Amino acid sequence: MRQSTPQHWERYWAEREEIDDVYSNEDRIKRQLDPLPVEGRWVMEVGAGSGRDSLELARRGAQVVVLDYTRSAFSVIRAQAQRLGVTVHPVCADARAMPFREGTFALVFHQGLMEHFRDPMPLLEENVRVLDRGGHLLVDVPQRFHIYTVAKHVMIALGRWFAGWETEYSPAELESLIRRARLQVVHTYGEWMVPGFFYRSLRYALMRAKLVTLPKYPPELLPWGRAMREWLRRRRVGLYTCAMIGTLGRK
Repeated sequence: MRQSTPQHWERYWAEREEIDDVYSNEDRIKRQLDPLPVEGRWVMEVGAGSGRDSLELARRGAQVVVLDYTRSAFSVIRAQAQRLGVTVHPVCADARAMPFREGTFALVFHQGLMEHFRDPMPLLEENVRVLDRGGHLLVDVPQRFHIYTVAKHVMIALGRWFAGWETEYSPAELESLIRRARLQVVHTYGEWMVPGFFYRSLRYALMRAKLVTLPKYPPELLPWGRAMREWLRRRRVGLYTCAMIGTLGRK
Protein backbone atom coordinates (compact mmCIF):
# COMPACT_ATOMS: atom_id res chain seq x y z
CA MET A 1 0.00 0.00 0.00
CA ARG A 2 1.50 3.31 -1.09
CA GLN A 3 1.83 6.00 1.53
CA SER A 4 3.55 9.27 2.22
CA THR A 5 6.71 8.77 4.31
CA PRO A 6 9.30 11.02 5.99
CA GLN A 7 11.73 10.06 3.22
CA HIS A 8 9.46 11.61 0.59
CA TRP A 9 9.48 14.92 2.44
CA GLU A 10 13.18 14.85 3.30
CA ARG A 11 13.88 14.57 -0.43
CA TYR A 12 11.29 17.22 -1.33
CA TRP A 13 12.69 19.88 1.02
CA ALA A 14 16.31 19.01 0.22
CA GLU A 15 15.54 20.06 -3.36
CA ARG A 16 13.93 23.36 -2.27
CA GLU A 17 16.42 25.27 -0.18
CA GLU A 18 15.00 28.70 -0.99
CA ILE A 19 11.47 29.95 -0.41
CA ASP A 20 11.29 31.06 -4.05
CA ASP A 21 11.75 27.41 -5.10
CA VAL A 22 8.27 26.70 -3.68
CA TYR A 23 5.13 27.99 -5.38
CA SER A 24 3.14 30.54 -3.44
CA ASN A 25 -0.45 29.73 -2.43
CA GLU A 26 -1.42 33.08 -3.99
CA ASP A 27 -2.26 34.47 -0.53
CA ARG A 28 -5.36 32.27 -0.18
CA ILE A 29 -4.40 31.34 3.41
CA LYS A 30 -3.45 34.92 4.28
CA ARG A 31 -6.86 36.18 3.11
CA GLN A 32 -8.60 33.80 5.50
CA LEU A 33 -6.36 34.62 8.48
CA ASP A 34 -6.18 38.40 8.06
CA PRO A 35 -9.47 39.07 9.92
CA LEU A 36 -8.46 36.93 12.93
CA PRO A 37 -6.84 38.59 15.98
CA VAL A 38 -3.36 37.09 16.43
CA GLU A 39 -1.19 39.76 18.06
CA GLY A 40 0.33 38.36 21.25
CA ARG A 41 -1.44 35.01 20.77
CA TRP A 42 0.02 31.56 20.20
CA VAL A 43 -0.65 30.16 16.74
CA MET A 44 0.62 27.00 15.06
CA GLU A 45 1.14 25.86 11.49
CA VAL A 46 1.13 22.07 11.28
CA GLY A 47 3.39 20.92 8.47
CA ALA A 48 5.97 23.67 8.15
CA GLY A 49 5.89 23.97 4.36
CA SER A 50 7.51 27.11 3.02
CA GLY A 51 6.33 29.00 6.10
CA ARG A 52 5.13 32.06 4.19
CA ASP A 53 1.92 32.35 6.18
CA SER A 54 3.59 31.64 9.52
CA LEU A 55 6.13 34.35 8.81
CA GLU A 56 3.33 36.81 8.03
CA LEU A 57 1.62 35.95 11.33
CA ALA A 58 4.90 36.46 13.19
CA ARG A 59 5.23 39.85 11.48
CA ARG A 60 1.74 40.68 12.81
CA GLY A 61 2.91 39.98 16.36
CA ALA A 62 1.79 36.37 16.86
CA GLN A 63 3.80 33.83 18.83
CA VAL A 64 4.31 31.26 16.07
CA VAL A 65 5.04 27.54 16.31
CA VAL A 66 5.73 25.53 13.15
CA LEU A 67 5.45 21.78 13.60
CA ASP A 68 6.72 19.10 11.24
CA TYR A 69 7.92 15.51 11.50
CA THR A 70 10.96 16.07 9.26
CA ARG A 71 13.66 18.49 10.37
CA SER A 72 14.69 19.35 6.81
CA ALA A 73 11.34 21.15 6.40
CA PHE A 74 12.57 23.88 8.76
CA SER A 75 15.52 24.99 6.62
CA VAL A 76 13.47 27.21 4.30
CA ILE A 77 11.44 28.90 7.03
CA ARG A 78 14.44 29.47 9.32
CA ALA A 79 16.39 31.19 6.55
CA GLN A 80 13.48 33.45 5.65
CA ALA A 81 12.68 34.27 9.29
CA GLN A 82 16.26 35.41 9.75
CA ARG A 83 16.05 37.63 6.68
CA LEU A 84 12.81 39.20 7.91
CA GLY A 85 13.95 39.59 11.50
CA VAL A 86 11.03 37.64 12.99
CA THR A 87 10.92 34.67 15.35
CA VAL A 88 9.28 31.32 14.79
CA HIS A 89 9.56 28.24 17.00
CA PRO A 90 10.18 24.99 15.05
CA VAL A 91 9.00 21.79 16.74
CA CYS A 92 9.73 18.35 15.31
CA ALA A 93 6.88 16.03 16.31
CA ASP A 94 4.04 13.82 15.10
CA ALA A 95 0.98 15.95 14.29
CA ARG A 96 -1.25 13.24 15.81
CA ALA A 97 0.49 13.41 19.20
CA MET A 98 1.67 16.97 19.72
CA PRO A 99 3.68 17.95 22.81
CA PHE A 100 1.31 20.72 23.90
CA ARG A 101 -1.34 21.08 26.58
CA GLU A 102 -5.03 21.37 25.78
CA GLY A 103 -6.13 24.85 24.78
CA THR A 104 -2.64 26.18 24.03
CA PHE A 105 -3.38 27.87 20.70
CA ALA A 106 -5.78 30.54 19.46
CA LEU A 107 -5.24 29.37 15.89
CA VAL A 108 -4.09 26.13 14.26
CA PHE A 109 -3.82 25.84 10.48
CA HIS A 110 -2.38 23.59 7.81
CA GLN A 111 -2.28 23.34 4.05
CA GLY A 112 -1.17 20.44 1.90
CA LEU A 113 -1.15 18.17 4.95
CA MET A 114 -4.40 16.37 5.73
CA GLU A 115 -4.60 14.75 2.30
CA HIS A 116 -1.56 12.63 3.22
CA PHE A 117 -3.39 10.90 6.10
CA ARG A 118 -5.48 7.84 5.23
CA ASP A 119 -7.55 8.50 8.38
CA PRO A 120 -7.76 12.27 8.95
CA MET A 121 -9.71 12.18 12.21
CA PRO A 122 -6.75 11.59 14.61
CA LEU A 123 -5.08 14.66 13.08
CA LEU A 124 -8.21 16.80 13.35
CA GLU A 125 -8.97 15.64 16.89
CA GLU A 126 -5.44 16.55 17.97
CA ASN A 127 -5.80 19.94 16.27
CA VAL A 128 -8.98 20.55 18.25
CA ARG A 129 -7.44 19.33 21.53
CA VAL A 130 -4.74 22.02 21.48
CA LEU A 131 -7.18 24.78 20.44
CA ASP A 132 -8.43 27.20 23.07
CA ARG A 133 -12.18 27.76 23.41
CA GLY A 134 -13.19 30.16 20.66
CA GLY A 135 -10.03 29.33 18.72
CA HIS A 136 -9.97 28.67 14.98
CA LEU A 137 -8.78 25.77 12.85
CA LEU A 138 -8.13 26.26 9.14
CA VAL A 139 -7.73 23.15 6.95
CA ASP A 140 -6.65 23.57 3.31
CA VAL A 141 -6.65 20.54 0.96
CA PRO A 142 -6.88 19.56 -2.74
CA GLN A 143 -10.41 19.60 -4.17
CA ARG A 144 -11.73 16.27 -5.47
CA PHE A 145 -13.34 17.24 -8.80
CA HIS A 146 -10.38 18.62 -10.72
CA ILE A 147 -7.98 17.55 -13.49
CA TYR A 148 -5.21 17.76 -10.88
CA THR A 149 -6.84 14.79 -9.11
CA VAL A 150 -6.83 12.66 -12.27
CA ALA A 151 -3.20 13.40 -13.09
CA LYS A 152 -2.16 12.89 -9.49
CA HIS A 153 -3.70 9.44 -9.24
CA VAL A 154 -2.08 8.36 -12.49
CA MET A 155 1.29 9.35 -11.06
CA ILE A 156 0.53 7.63 -7.74
CA ALA A 157 -0.33 4.43 -9.61
CA LEU A 158 2.98 4.68 -11.49
CA GLY A 159 4.90 5.29 -8.26
CA ARG A 160 6.00 8.72 -9.48
CA TRP A 161 4.10 11.05 -7.13
CA PHE A 162 6.51 13.22 -5.13
CA ALA A 163 4.69 12.55 -1.84
CA GLY A 164 4.09 8.84 -2.37
CA TRP A 165 0.35 9.00 -1.76
CA GLU A 166 -2.40 11.50 -1.09
CA THR A 167 -6.16 11.90 -1.37
CA GLU A 168 -8.54 14.84 -1.83
CA TYR A 169 -11.91 16.15 -0.62
CA SER A 170 -15.01 17.82 -1.95
CA PRO A 171 -16.24 20.95 -0.14
CA ALA A 172 -19.08 18.95 1.45
CA GLU A 173 -16.69 16.20 2.60
CA LEU A 174 -14.32 18.69 4.17
CA GLU A 175 -17.10 20.50 6.03
CA SER A 176 -18.43 17.14 7.28
CA LEU A 177 -15.02 16.26 8.75
CA ILE A 178 -14.76 19.64 10.48
CA ARG A 179 -18.16 19.09 12.08
CA ARG A 180 -17.20 15.54 13.12
CA ALA A 181 -14.25 17.12 14.94
CA ARG A 182 -16.83 19.11 16.94
CA LEU A 183 -16.14 22.47 15.35
CA GLN A 184 -18.55 25.03 13.94
CA VAL A 185 -18.00 25.67 10.22
CA VAL A 186 -17.39 29.40 9.76
CA HIS A 187 -16.98 29.29 5.98
CA THR A 188 -15.41 27.37 3.10
CA TYR A 189 -13.34 28.94 0.33
CA GLY A 190 -11.61 27.80 -2.85
CA GLU A 191 -8.78 28.82 -5.12
CA TRP A 192 -7.52 27.85 -8.56
CA MET A 193 -4.01 26.65 -9.30
CA VAL A 194 -1.95 29.42 -10.91
CA PRO A 195 -0.06 28.44 -12.98
CA GLY A 196 -1.85 25.21 -13.84
CA PHE A 197 -0.79 21.71 -12.82
CA PHE A 198 0.53 20.69 -16.23
CA TYR A 199 2.68 23.82 -16.61
CA ARG A 200 4.16 23.28 -13.15
CA SER A 201 4.88 19.63 -13.96
CA LEU A 202 6.53 20.52 -17.26
CA ARG A 203 8.63 23.25 -15.68
CA TYR A 204 9.80 20.95 -12.89
CA ALA A 205 10.59 18.08 -15.29
CA LEU A 206 12.67 20.34 -17.55
CA MET A 207 14.54 21.74 -14.55
CA ARG A 208 15.26 18.23 -13.21
CA ALA A 209 16.58 17.23 -16.64
CA LYS A 210 18.69 20.45 -16.69
CA LEU A 211 17.36 21.27 -20.16
CA VAL A 212 15.80 24.70 -19.69
CA THR A 213 14.29 26.83 -16.93
CA LEU A 214 10.84 28.10 -17.82
CA PRO A 215 9.43 31.23 -16.13
CA LYS A 216 7.83 30.42 -12.80
CA TYR A 217 4.63 32.20 -13.85
CA PRO A 218 3.82 32.33 -17.58
CA PRO A 219 1.69 35.17 -18.99
CA GLU A 220 -2.07 34.59 -18.71
CA LEU A 221 -3.14 33.74 -22.25
CA LEU A 222 -6.90 34.09 -21.77
CA PRO A 223 -7.75 37.68 -20.73
CA TRP A 224 -11.20 36.68 -19.47
CA GLY A 225 -9.80 33.94 -17.21
CA ARG A 226 -9.36 36.18 -14.15
CA ALA A 227 -12.89 37.61 -14.48
CA MET A 228 -14.36 34.10 -14.72
CA ARG A 229 -12.53 33.02 -11.57
CA GLU A 230 -13.86 36.04 -9.68
CA TRP A 231 -17.43 35.24 -10.82
CA LEU A 232 -17.09 31.62 -9.68
CA ARG A 233 -15.47 32.66 -6.38
CA ARG A 234 -18.73 34.23 -5.24
CA ARG A 235 -20.79 31.04 -5.83
CA ARG A 236 -20.94 27.74 -3.99
CA VAL A 237 -20.69 25.77 -7.23
CA GLY A 238 -17.40 27.54 -7.90
CA LEU A 239 -15.79 25.60 -5.06
CA TYR A 240 -16.23 22.44 -7.14
CA THR A 241 -14.08 23.91 -9.93
CA CYS A 242 -11.19 24.93 -7.69
CA ALA A 243 -7.92 23.04 -7.36
CA MET A 244 -7.65 23.79 -3.63
CA ILE A 245 -10.29 24.36 -0.97
CA GLY A 246 -10.27 25.12 2.71
CA THR A 247 -12.63 25.33 5.64
CA LEU A 248 -12.32 27.60 8.66
CA GLY A 249 -13.79 26.09 11.82
CA ARG A 250 -14.33 27.55 15.29
CA LYS A 251 -14.18 25.72 18.62
